[in-house]
Amino acid sequence: MTVFNELRMRPAGASRWGWDASNTARLAMAGAVIFTLLVGANLATPLYPLLQAKLGLNSLDITVAFSAYVLALVATLMLTGHWSDHIGRRAALLVAVLTGLAGGFVFAQADSLAALSAGRALQGIAVALATGASSAALRELLPERPEWASRFTLLASAGGVAAGPAIGGVLSLLPGPTSTPYVIHSLILMALLLPLCLLRARPAIKPGEGPRPLKALAPRRPSISHEARGAFWLAAAVGFLSFTVFGFCLSLAPGYFARILSIDSRPLIGVLSGLTLAASALSQLLSVRSRFAVPAGLALLGGSVTLIGAAAGWSNPWLLVCASLAAGVGQGIAFRTVFNDVAGKVEASRHAQIISTVYVITYLGSAVPMIGLGIATAAYGLEGAVAGFVVLCGASAVALAAVTLRRSLRAA
Repeated sequence: MTVFNELRMRPAGASRWGWDASNTARLAMAGAVIFTLLVGANLATPLYPLLQAKLGLNSLDITVAFSAYVLALVATLMLTGHWSDHIGRRAALLVAVLTGLAGGFVFAQADSLAALSAGRALQGIAVALATGASSAALRELLPERPEWASRFTLLASAGGVAAGPAIGGVLSLLPGPTSTPYVIHSLILMALLLPLCLLRARPAIKPGEGPRPLKALAPRRPSISHEARGAFWLAAAVGFLSFTVFGFCLSLAPGYFARILSIDSRPLIGVLSGLTLAASALSQLLSVRSRFAVPAGLALLGGSVTLIGAAAGWSNPWLLVCASLAAGVGQGIAFRTVFNDVAGKVEASRHAQIISTVYVITYLGSAVPMIGLGIATAAYGLEGAVAGFVVLCGASAVALAAVTLRRSLRAA
């Protein structure tokens, strides 16, 4: 089946042409696409101080540009989260890669806040298109091991977000520091297009029917079965809090860390910004089986986030590193547990749609609080706003840990 037939949801004649990839290769492709797109979406993290100086932006402008990415991502998840169920996983991933290429080009050439935000918005659309498709593809390829499907999903996602700032910092040392990283990233995305086009796609699980199959792509109101409702809202709450912390790490934290610790090395700033996300990704390899995993992870996240603020205030880089790593481990364990719970309770035919809805609420944590933090920064200064922010995040994590602990004790 050709990509054009998949997009039109039209049946194709039997054909033996194409790459009949193994399950391992398909797993690698699904993970590589979402990983690479998220790397590209976060290359800019250590570049924001350069962009501020180049374009004359302030802290609020940076949070606006960052939020443009998140809001576009959220809107696209709401409108298209179910598309890969109807057009197929391969077609959705291919469209995502093409959109990511466009976003990188616009961002690299941006000469104003509007252009910067437009590039970020295209990157958000690309990530959204790939999110539900890659998660559903991984689950379908590992039907007997749903927990590992969730782990691979979060490993690829958190790993891409964590690697982006570090890679962006290193590539920014080359000539054209704000554009060269995107040129190199675009070459990698183009390399992914070839195997995606050659892949012999598997049929969509819910192809469009009737004379107007494209009606299946119309936006729909998300609904959750009664059995999965509690797990859904818990995953959404943990995800929202997690991405509030991640949003800070990827937007204002680079400038904050650079100022507090008196460093100007972009690779080092990128590494510091990505530590929490890297630890979250690596925590997916840990096997933690306990009914208290969620409250313990959230308590660790809350305490560590508070210490991140304290470490910066004390200009203590080692405490900053340790607190960032601990926050990532706590978040990774808690979010994986609740994510795996909701994924296991959702019927296969609606997996992409429901997981996309979880990510709608989760990604809002990277947008709404960041806009508020930007406004607070303009009013109270960066140090004062961040101090209040970390205390609020820490208190929220501890409160959510108490709620989940009570649930765990009741279930005992």
